[in-house]
Amino acid sequence: MKKDTYILGIETSCDETAVAIVKNGTEIISNIVASQIESHKRFGGVVPEIASRHHVEQMTIVLEEAFQESNLNWKDIDAIAVTEGPGLVGALLIGVNAAKALAFAKQKPLIGVHHIAGHIYANRLEKEFQFPLLALIVSGGHTELVLMKEHGRYELIGETRDDAAGEAYDKVARMLELPYPGGPHIDRLASEGEASIDLPRAWLEDDSYDFSFSGLKSAVINTIHNAKQRGESLKKEDIAASFQASVIDVLTTKTVKAAKNYHVKQVIVAGGVAANKGLRTALTEKFAETDIPLLVPPLRLCTDNAAMIAAAGTISYEQGKRSGMDLNANPSLLLK
Repeated sequence: MKKDTYILGIETSCDETAVAIVKNGTEIISNIVASQIESHKRFGGVVPEIASRHHVEQMTIVLEEAFQESNLNWKDIDAIAVTEGPGLVGALLIGVNAAKALAFAKQKPLIGVHHIAGHIYANRLEKEFQFPLLALIVSGGHTELVLMKEHGRYELIGETRDDAAGEAYDKVARMLELPYPGGPHIDRLASEGEASIDLPRAWLEDDSYDFSFSGLKSAVINTIHNAKQRGESLKKEDIAASFQASVIDVLTTKTVKAAKNYHVKQVIVAGGVAANKGLRTALTEKFAETDIPLLVPPLRLCTDNAAMIAAAGTISYEQGKRSGMDLNANPSLLLK
């Protein structure tokens, strides 16, 4: 009988300090997240230096809570997985150095994990993967379409050429004077408004699965400025609804097209923007018209957490991949 595998995951790529323990890559034993939203809210965004300081303060506390919740001890842990990139370099360093210190002290294997691989494998905590599959990643720094033909192998078929979807959400939210983080507020306002403002869709080349949201962001800004110059007032709800309709239209259309063209058996959604209700609804409706199963993670697994890092780390562990004590934070790490 195969022995169960317990992987400890550590995630500090941005403004969440998270530690989790995952069994066999599919079952969450504990998943502790210390959020910093309140600390960054007054600045309208994440301040890297403050984020790093919070990680230092919270790491030991979160680690202890993860073990308390799991009722396990260090003898049960098979390896330590940690986000090595991409992300804020100072924030990443806290997690990487904590993981290296623990791996050395407890004599456990160390595994560096790509942050986006973590978001992808958050879905496996809900349901087993069916290959080939297509992953739509939508977050503050990433908008990508990734084809997977087997565990741990990623083929990038589409990426953002400028602003990621989440980044565009945050910038438009600031224009509308909405609190940080802006994405959830736009999603809420969009449900209360009408998509009555004509905004562009950046389809790019006919055969391209790439994304571009910079032009849309600029169009929203120009629409608001022009209305002010004419002495007109636009409803925030309608601006939010029109902006979100444009983003969702492009994301869903390109995802469905890629899924059909690559003959995938499953489509998964990953990243913080996967928590967006408008996007979740639109994707569900679009894929209901196809015979391709759609897997969308629960809200608690959309945002940054360490269970997803442990889940991705489990695959690396099973494939015999290990990191050395020279593991370093890599803010521009590529998914491959």
